[in-house]
This record gives sequence, structure tokens and C-alpha cells, in this order.
Amino acid sequence: MSTDRNPQPEPGDSAHRPPSGSRSRIAVVTGAGSGIGRAVAVELLRAGWSVALAGRRTETLEETAALVPKAASLAVRTDVTRPEDVDALFAATVGRFGRVDLLFNNAGTFGPGGVPVEELPYDAWRHVVDTNLNGAFLCAQAAYRQMKEQDPQGGRIINNGSISAHVPRPHSAPYTATKHALTGLTKSLSLDGRPYRIAVGQIDIGNAATDMTARMQTGVLQANGEVAVEPVMDVADVARTVRHMAELPLEANVQFATVLATGMPYVGRG
Repeated sequence: MSTDRNPQPEPGDSAHRPPSGSRSRIAVVTGAGSGIGRAVAVELLRAGWSVALAGRRTETLEETAALVPKAASLAVRTDVTRPEDVDALFAATVGRFGRVDLLFNNAGTFGPGGVPVEELPYDAWRHVVDTNLNGAFLCAQAAYRQMKEQDPQGGRIINNGSISAHVPRPHSAPYTATKHALTGLTKSLSLDGRPYRIAVGQIDIGNAATDMTARMQTGVLQANGEVAVEPVMDVADVARTVRHMAELPLEANVQFATVLATGMPYVGRG
């Protein structure tokens, strides 16, 4: 299911026209209905990108689009764990905008928090792996196919890793395992994309203030067994970092960027 927003630009409406001598840049943002995905989508829309907003709930995608009402956006209900949904997302994006210049591979889930590994249900493990790793692969694969064949060739994929791509929190085996795996996926895609002008990088984020991290401000379990409040940062700072990575020429790439609340327990964590 997809919903166009401003499908036909009005004559003279600069919000829908690329700058003189350039073409519009097209992005796909997964998990665009809330949190980091919403913040990045809004940042790109305000910067003049056309953005396909992907997520499981059409209503939240429409809420994201409404934050920049004059920008060119497309809401596509997508479950990234379903190959047919991912194929439909990219088909809708290309059908509407003609190409894909950027994939922000952001959709993900923490899974059940605080569950010891010996008590973790397999279904819970599988849900996190299907979303965070398999979903990221399916979206990257679809983007890669499009970017390889389009003219001009190429584009950029930015994977949303995590501080957990480096160090774990207690009782976080599914999430941490998928984020470590995502780092390997980023490196492989980056290497394989070189002949086709496909640049691939990863942003590892720590404690951006969203609904998913609200618990940081009430106290979370630390490696020493204590519960402590952790600082958070404005999610808009993450969005600006993604935009910087996205707007580099394809001859340049931020392979890995770590953006985190300055005082969070990262260095020395674990």
C-alpha cells in the first residue's frame, strides 16, 4: 500500500524543484514512522530530497510526511522481513521518483529487554534477527539492484548500526548479535559496491532521545549490576550526521560514524 504526497508539483513551487543544473535526490528511509527514521526523513525532506517513507503503519508514515507538507514524499506500508514488501517498496519508489540515490537502512527492534539468554524464547530471537539483519539485507539487496542498473549508475546505502555493534548491554544477545552482523554486512556491501559507484557506510548511534530510549532517563541495567540513569542527545543531531554522510559525492564515503551522548557509558562499557 502506498500513498503519494504532492504527487504533481505545482508550477513555480520551489519545494518540488531541484536546484538549477541538478536533479532531485531520491531517498528511501525505513522505519520512517517514528524515532531516528522520522528525524532523518524530516531532515532530508527539508533539505530538498524526495523521500519514500517505509514502515509498518501507514498512519505514522503520514504523520512524518505532514511535518514537511510541501516536500515530495511517498508513504509505503512495508514489513522489511517480507521480501515481497521490500520489492514493492522499491518498485513504488522508482515508479514515483524514477531512481534511488540513498537507502537509510534504519528499521529495527530491541526485542525483549532484560531477558537472560537461557530464558530467551526462540521466537523472540528470530523476530530480532528477521528485522534487524534479514530486513536490512533485503532492503540493501533491493537498493543495490536498483543502483547498479540505473542511469546514472550508483548511490549510497547507510546502515543504522548501534553502539551495540561494538559493545553489548546486559541481556541483549539478539540485538547485539544482529548489530555486530550488520557491521559485517556493511563492509561486504561497501567492497562489492565499488565497481558500480555504490557507497556503503554505517552510523552507530548511542542514546538518541526517542520513545525507544525513554528508559535511559529512568535507569537501565549496567554491566556491574547497578541501575543507572544515562544521558541522551537530541535525535536531530543524528539526523544531521546522516544527511552529511548522504550528501557527500560518491567519490567519498564515511565508512563508520559513531554519534553518541557525550556522557553515556560507552568507552569502558562492559
